[in-house]
Amino acid sequence: MNIKNNILSIWGFLSLVIFTNAQIQKDDVLFTVENTPVLASEFLRVYNKNLDLVIDESQKDVDEYLKLFINFKLKLIEARALEYDKNPKYIKELESYKKQLAKNYLTDHKVTDQLVKEAYERISYDVKASHILVKIPQNEKDTVNAYTTILELRERLLNEDFESVKKEVHNGTTIIAEDLGYFSGFKMVYAFENVAYTTAIGEVSMPFRTSFGYHVIKIFDKRKSKGEVTVGHIMISKNSKDSLIKPEIRIQKIYKLIEQGEDFESLARQFSDDKNSARNGGKLSPFKSGQLRSIEFEDLAFSLTEIEEISKPFKTDFGWHIVKLYGKKPLASFEDMKFDLRAKVRRDKRSKLINTSLLNTLKRNYNIQKTNHELAYFKSIINDEFFKRSWTIPSGLDTNKNFLKIGNKQFTYKDFADFLYKSHQKGIAKKPVDELIEEQYNTFLNSRLLAFHEENLEYENTEFAEILNEYREGLLLFDLMEAKIWNAVKLDTVGLQTYFKSHKANYMWQERIDAVVATSTKEKDINTVKKMLENGDDLEDIKTKLNQNDSQNVIFTSDIMNAEHQALPKDFNFKEGLSKVYFYNNAYHVINVKHILPETEKTLEESKGKVIIDFQDEVETTWLKKLEDTYKVVVNKDVLAKVKSQIKNN
Repeated sequence: MNIKNNILSIWGFLSLVIFTNAQIQKDDVLFTVENTPVLASEFLRVYNKNLDLVIDESQKDVDEYLKLFINFKLKLIEARALEYDKNPKYIKELESYKKQLAKNYLTDHKVTDQLVKEAYERISYDVKASHILVKIPQNEKDTVNAYTTILELRERLLNEDFESVKKEVHNGTTIIAEDLGYFSGFKMVYAFENVAYTTAIGEVSMPFRTSFGYHVIKIFDKRKSKGEVTVGHIMISKNSKDSLIKPEIRIQKIYKLIEQGEDFESLARQFSDDKNSARNGGKLSPFKSGQLRSIEFEDLAFSLTEIEEISKPFKTDFGWHIVKLYGKKPLASFEDMKFDLRAKVRRDKRSKLINTSLLNTLKRNYNIQKTNHELAYFKSIINDEFFKRSWTIPSGLDTNKNFLKIGNKQFTYKDFADFLYKSHQKGIAKKPVDELIEEQYNTFLNSRLLAFHEENLEYENTEFAEILNEYREGLLLFDLMEAKIWNAVKLDTVGLQTYFKSHKANYMWQERIDAVVATSTKEKDINTVKKMLENGDDLEDIKTKLNQNDSQNVIFTSDIMNAEHQALPKDFNFKEGLSKVYFYNNAYHVINVKHILPETEKTLEESKGKVIIDFQDEVETTWLKKLEDTYKVVVNKDVLAKVKSQIKNN
């Protein structure tokens, strides 16, 4: 699915950019494919939207980009000709995406914005609290005893220590008393969060209800959030390729060098197995609590207090680490976080507030036609069997009689009767019939309102329509390319082998060396290593002699290395034997080249990934030529000139 999403995002097709210019008319046709028009406005929108994503400068050229766009449309014509748009899998996936996309539009943005601001205020600090819960069974209507109990417990908390009350009343079933520690926004149900954040330090809240029962909360402290931390690390992978030493021993030797005053960043560049951060002296991007995959690493990073403080070696699932603290800063700004917070709010129970506001808006906007006598009829057919899950729809029901109309959508007596039947099968606690029917009608109306709104989004919201169509086309493109190119190439083993044989020169191993690199911050020690190697001394003897008395003066790296290897200087000349002493990365090095591995041809297996990609490109180029011969493309040169003029002037 990640590959598919990447393909779709390449074509942009996820945000709307509107361009207005008198030069281009709304109905100007830029080109046709098999007499199917493609408007200049669509081309301009896509071109400008993807401009910042284009790496190849040649693709910013209008003519070059037009070729890409025409190829895209040719592929779409072919996909529809082959009826990929009628494939059940395609239809299902498109419908799933449509529903997911619609969630962003089935909302009240004003209320959403208010809740997002509230959420940011709450994640800005943590609350330390304890609570007592008197549990209430889900369908229990008589809650007087539970409320009386929670009031009594609150009174005790006002006058007694929480731990004392907890020891006496907590039974783990009907009454739960627990210390919650520190928590932040979104960590508790919304009703609980509301009370926690509006109760002052040292105070006990009034009783309140959640889906679990009645609660009271005692607030002990409120503190600012941890914010984010910036650290660097030296990592020795648990699967380190170094054949000379175990990872845990190697990390201890590196730590010894740090204790002896050697530079953390230089050591990271030389020895860290995290190649991405090693290039930057081990420094990582800033992160927040909960953002990393390793809890051990995160906890250690946040535990450091002094800038440039360096941790002792510690182990995670990834290997061994030494961490250095570079900085800590508070929570990111609201502007930086509001997008993520908006998504969280929509997933949270507080979204009910948004839904209520949206429904009220829809009720005002859509023409809803109903009469009260319809409800009176349904009240008359409800009996005790309804609450026993044995109710049936009366045989005399006029199924075609109009019950409710939303816009142009008509609902019949049967629609509401079926809704009642499904509801009663789920089990409903006995209540007055009038109350029951009013509740069921409101639920029915609300669900049909939202469904009607969703069904018509494509016609009511231009932005939604654009994004949906772009995904629709992107999905077709993916399915076509998967069938005609990617999977076809993978299955064409003969074709792949033929292509590889005719392009062997493109797949070569660079010249490499089998070498050992000795590293030290002390020139004297490296010169000693060099002299001992010249004398033919055993490597283990050298290590023992130079690293005595629990000191780590020299560290060795053994590997098969190309010219880009991090342990080698940029100007290193591949030559068998012992090198001169080099100074780089703030340390001295001597390299013992045991063997030179000359440039050689890779086997198909060794280069298969790159060969497949290149073969796919060749197959696609040939295929596109066939599409060009099959489907007639006509470009309107006058409109193209206007497009170029508009782009130039923007």
